[in-house]
Amino acid sequence: MVFNTGAALLDAIVLAVVSKEEEGTYGYKITQDVRRAIEVSESTLYPVLRRLQKDGNLIVYDMECGGRNRRYYKITDPGREKLTEYRREWEDYSTKISMLFAE
Repeated sequence: MVFNTGAALLDAIVLAVVSKEEEGTYGYKITQDVRRAIEVSESTLYPVLRRLQKDGNLIVYDMECGGRNRRYYKITDPGREKLTEYRREWEDYSTKISMLFAE
């Protein structure tokens, strides 16, 4: 099962957050949106973003905003496939937990 570590769960949440924006989203907003699901520090999140980029799940580009460059993250097709896998695993996990408590 994919959700045996905190890292996989955090990856799934980050991919889900980034996938919501067609043109991508920037680091601070990702941090704020992820924090709606779990508590995470920026020092934890940015290495996750770099790893997801390295693994080909995200692409990164810079865009000017208010006279400064802002780094944006956008999900890739392999990232969408990974997110679909995480969602399937989560549904399976949730079903098993529900059945356990229904007994």
